[in-house]
Amino acid sequence: MSGTDNPGFVTSDDGGLPAQNGAKPTSPSAQLEKLEKPPAAEREKWDKGVEFLMSCIALSVGLGNVWKFPSTAFRNGGGAFVIPYLIVLLVVGRPIYYLEMMMGQFSSRGSVKVYDVSPIMRGIGIAQMVSICVVIVYYAATIATAIRFFVASFGSPLPWASCDVSWTGGFNCVNSSNTGPTPAFNNSLPVKTSAELYYTHSVTGEGLLTAGEFGVPDWKLTLCLLFIWVAMTIMMVKGIRGSGKVAYFLALFPYVVLISFAIYAFTLEGAGQGLKYFITPDWDQLLNADVWKEAVSQCFFSLSICFGGVIAFSSYNNFSNNIYRDAMIISWLDTFTSLLSGALVFSIIGHLGHLTNETDYTKVVKPGSGLTFITYPDALAKFEHVPNLFALLFFFMLLTLGVGSCTGLINSVLTALHDSTPRLKSWKTVVTIGVLGFALGLLFVTPSGSKMLDYFDYYGVQFVTLTSAIFELFAFCWLYGIRNLTRDIQFMLKRRTGFLWRFCWKLLTPAMLIVVLIIGLVKSQRPQGIDDVYHVLGWCIYVGALVPIPVWAWFAIRKRNESSLKKRIVAASKPLSDWGPESLEVRKQYLEFCSNYQPMESRWTRLRRVLHRNDKTYRVSV
Repeated sequence: MSGTDNPGFVTSDDGGLPAQNGAKPTSPSAQLEKLEKPPAAEREKWDKGVEFLMSCIALSVGLGNVWKFPSTAFRNGGGAFVIPYLIVLLVVGRPIYYLEMMMGQFSSRGSVKVYDVSPIMRGIGIAQMVSICVVIVYYAATIATAIRFFVASFGSPLPWASCDVSWTGGFNCVNSSNTGPTPAFNNSLPVKTSAELYYTHSVTGEGLLTAGEFGVPDWKLTLCLLFIWVAMTIMMVKGIRGSGKVAYFLALFPYVVLISFAIYAFTLEGAGQGLKYFITPDWDQLLNADVWKEAVSQCFFSLSICFGGVIAFSSYNNFSNNIYRDAMIISWLDTFTSLLSGALVFSIIGHLGHLTNETDYTKVVKPGSGLTFITYPDALAKFEHVPNLFALLFFFMLLTLGVGSCTGLINSVLTALHDSTPRLKSWKTVVTIGVLGFALGLLFVTPSGSKMLDYFDYYGVQFVTLTSAIFELFAFCWLYGIRNLTRDIQFMLKRRTGFLWRFCWKLLTPAMLIVVLIIGLVKSQRPQGIDDVYHVLGWCIYVGALVPIPVWAWFAIRKRNESSLKKRIVAASKPLSDWGPESLEVRKQYLEFCSNYQPMESRWTRLRRVLHRNDKTYRVSV
C-alpha cells in the first residue's frame, strides 16, 4: 500500500489497524470501540491563541532577521541575494512553515515524537536537535555581545563614538559621531570607523590577534554569557505558560525600536546609495549556487523552520486553532522584518561609504556575523539628541529578539525530551541545558568567536538543516502522503487544501531543496581563515549529525515482526496505531471521519469528467 493510500495509522494490506506487535488487524469501527481510556494525560496548552501567535512571532521574527539577514545579504552582494531569498520564502519557507504548524497541532507531539507518523524517519528529529543545539549556543553568545553593548551604552559619550589611540595601529580611524578630534591620516592605510575598531579591539579582541592565534574567552563577554543563561534558565523553568506571557513583550517591543531607528537611518547622508545597492538585483547571481544555498539557509533561520521550534510550539495549541491564519501572518511579518532590517543596515553602510569616500562597500565594513555590531553602533553614535537612550533601547531590543528566538529553540528541545521521557523533571533538564550551553558558548566569546560561529554554522547547521528538511518533506508528504495531510487539515481546520500547497509540498519544494543541496555540496564556498584539517573535521560533524537518520531507521525496522525485510520497511514507514489527535473525544471523531472520507476532486479531474460527459451526450444526440 502506498503512502497516499494510508488512512492514517499502521495498516495491513486489507486496510485494518493492527497493533504494533503484529496482532490481528482491526477495522476503524473496532478501533473506536476500544477507545475507552485516554492514552496519557493531555499536555500543557497555551492559555490563549494569541499567546501562541506572539510566541511564534518572538521565535521566528528574531535574531535571524535583524542580526543574520543583513550580514548574509551583504556577504552575497545585497540586491543579488534579495531576489533568490524572496523566491525561496514563497516556494520553500511558507509551505514548510504551514506544514510544520499543521503536524505539530494535529498530533500534539514535539519535533521528535511527531515522527510517529513514520517511525522509520524518527532520526530526522534527532538530527534537527543537533542543529538546534548549535544555534542555541551561538545565539546565546550573540545575545551576550548585545548585553556587552547595552552596558557600555550607559557611558557618556558612547565609548565607540570617537577614536581611541590604542585602536589606530595599522588603520586610519574616523569618529563615528562626526565630532571631536580625528587622528592624523596616513594615506597608505585603510580607513575604519571608531565603531568597527571598538567592536574588533575592545569587545571581541579579534583585531588584536596575530596570525594563527585563537585567544581566550573575554571576561566581560563571559559574564554577559553567564547572565543570559541564568535569565533564560529561570524563564524556562516556569514552562510554556510562563514563556507565553513574556511573548507579548518579546514580540511587540522590537518593532517600536526598529521602526523608530529606521526612520532616522534613512535620512543619513549617503543612505540612498546603500538602499540602492540593497534593492538593485544582479541577475547574473541567480546562477550562483552559493547565493541560493545561503537564501535557503537564511529562510530556515528567519522562519525558524526545520529546527523543531515551530512543531513544538504548535503542539501546545488547542486542536482547532486557526493555524492557517497564524502561518500567513507570521510568514509575511517575517518577510517584512527581514527586508526592513536589511534596508536599515544597508542605508547605514551607504552612509559609511559616504564618510570614507568608498563605493565598494565590501571595503567599508567586513562581511561577517559582527556586521550588526558595527553598522548599528555607528549610526547610534550620530544621533544628535540622547544617543545613549537610543543605544540602550536598540541593544535592549536585540536582547529581547535573541531571548525570544533562543527560548523558543530551547522549548523545542525540552518538548522532545519530555515527549520521550515524561517522568524527566523539567527543571533538572532546563538547568542541565543551561550549564552545557554556557560551557560550550565560551568558544564563541573568544577573539576567534566570529570564525568559529561561521564554521559551526556552515557544517553543523546549514547543510544539516537542508538535508533534514528534504527527509522531513519525504516523511510527511510521501510516506504519510498528501492525501492524508489534506484530509487531516480538512478535519482539523474545516478547510480544503489548494493545489499550490499540495504541489509545493510534494514536488516543487523538495525538488528545489535537493538541487540546492547537491550544488551547494559541490560548489559552495567554505568559511575563510580555517585550516584544511578543520574543514575535514567539519564534514565529519555534518555526517555525524545525520547518522541518527539511518540508525533510527534500522531500529524501527528491527522492531517489526513481519516475515520479509520489504514488509518490515513498509510497516515501519506507516504511522503508529495511536497517531492522531491527542483528545480521546476528538480522536473518536477523527476515526469516524477517516472511515467516511472522500478526497477532494481536483479541478483537472472535474474538468475531464465534465468534458467526457459532454462528449458522450454529443455522441448520443448525433
